[in-house]
Amino acid sequence: MKSTTLWFCIAVLLLASGVCFAAAPQPIVVVSPEETDELLANPGIGWQTFHCTAKQDRNLPSWIPSTVHYARWDWATLEPEEGKLNTDFLDKVLAETRQAGQQLAFRVMCYSTNKERPYHPAWLKKIGGRELLCDRFGRGPFLVPDLDDPLVLGKHLDFIKRLGQRYDGHPDIDHIDLGSVGWWGEWHLSGSKTCRINTPQTRRLIVEAYLAAFRKTPLLMLIGGGEFLTLATSRGAGWRADCLGDLGGFSKTWCHMRQGYPYWIRQAGIWDVWKKAPVVWETCWDMRKWVAEGWSLRYIFNYALAMHGSQINNKSAPLPEGPEVRPELERFLRRLGYRLVLRELRYPAEAAAGGKLTLVMKWQNVGSAPCYRPYRVAYRLSSEDGRQYVLTGGLSVNRWMPGSVDIFAPTFLQNPPDLPPGEVVEEKDSVVLPVEMPAGTYQLALAVVEPQSSKPVVRLAIRGRAEDGWYPLGKLKINK
Repeated sequence: MKSTTLWFCIAVLLLASGVCFAAAPQPIVVVSPEETDELLANPGIGWQTFHCTAKQDRNLPSWIPSTVHYARWDWATLEPEEGKLNTDFLDKVLAETRQAGQQLAFRVMCYSTNKERPYHPAWLKKIGGRELLCDRFGRGPFLVPDLDDPLVLGKHLDFIKRLGQRYDGHPDIDHIDLGSVGWWGEWHLSGSKTCRINTPQTRRLIVEAYLAAFRKTPLLMLIGGGEFLTLATSRGAGWRADCLGDLGGFSKTWCHMRQGYPYWIRQAGIWDVWKKAPVVWETCWDMRKWVAEGWSLRYIFNYALAMHGSQINNKSAPLPEGPEVRPELERFLRRLGYRLVLRELRYPAEAAAGGKLTLVMKWQNVGSAPCYRPYRVAYRLSSEDGRQYVLTGGLSVNRWMPGSVDIFAPTFLQNPPDLPPGEVVEEKDSVVLPVEMPAGTYQLALAVVEPQSSKPVVRLAIRGRAEDGWYPLGKLKINK
């Protein structure tokens, strides 16, 4: 009791005199990676090749990376026999696409403007399916299936269902267009005096069929779908717009960029869809027309970035000539989609095996869209004798948003401004170090990996990437 009292008195005196005991502060390693301006080949963003893979595309410059192969096929090609998908055809395309380092995106078409080649299968008429003759701007007539006919609609809905049963969630598919309706599956019958767009009930059933069939693979719908685009996007679909770059090529009083897109976006209420699902552009004609007309590449590209696009399809056409083309295109592609920069990493210089390692980071998305896939940040510790430990924390990259501008501001259509980068976001992550780790000095590397594996999948916009996709950032001492 006396000894306890004595030590208590000593402690009180020490505290009163301002003396205190504390552990020495833990040294902190601070890493500030260098940003790079290189074009990055990342999943789900950038340049699409059209009806050919990156290896097959003769007009794809070596300096443009492409991770998406886009195609449009008619119903007849995909179901040449009643009730039988043309899986040999699709599987062959998927294999070629994978070998080229890409994923496939595609649309199904039913209404053709080619007299010699209808888009619906020949067997449809043989079983009693109704066909229509439709004109377009005085041309035609063109033979199309009547999707309002219960027999035809039933067969097409069944086709969509079976397509999803076979290919929903396929790892080599980036997305599928919610097509089928209208010319080329674009959800309009512009220029036709003899045919009308399908009934609201038919269009709703087709949207519902795609949504039910593809619950894992992302869907995109054409921008002119009106209330049915609203339905699709409310259930997770993104949107696609054809004719980017049209600043008056069809009419002196109307064009897609100044009148069309703003109207359709308001009509469907889809101005915030980009926060959760992708936006994809397809050029009007191709970029050579823009340069020939004297239209500003900076205007068109700033417009596409401000609308938060992730991909662009130039139909695998040759690029226009001119000294400004490559610099403007590189500037555009550098921002198109997500672009993740690790600004800073802080972590303790030492940690104990079996203990917790806490890392504090500053991230910034300097692109035009979020990453829509739940990729995670992982950490690898490598010892000098070859041991490696890969640890994945709880940090997902799909929540880092880009900057934004008001696309409905009165001045926007006069001169779309540069899209600002997203905010710098501070994130804290932690992992538990394996108990069996031997003491020693380890190299700490970081990567963005697939949700269910430790395979690096996203290139960061920083220097120092190793050939295996990891970014070595510093040293960590492990104590037992």
